[in-house]
Amino acid sequence: MKCRECGHQLDVLRRCRQVRLQCSGCQKEYQIHEVAADLDPETEAKLERFVCIIYD
Repeated sequence: MKCRECGHQLDVLRRCRQVRLQCSGCQKEYQIHEVAADLDPETEAKLERFVCIIYD
């Protein structure tokens, strides 16, 4: 999945009690609900590894 700001790849960033997508270029972080409509199959597969995603 690509960053809306700069077009670089978004990486899944796992922290204690939260999951974010972080751009490998500009370092912008997205909450899952911000980009849920645009998730690609590869990113969805990575997120499926987490039992629970906590939205804040």
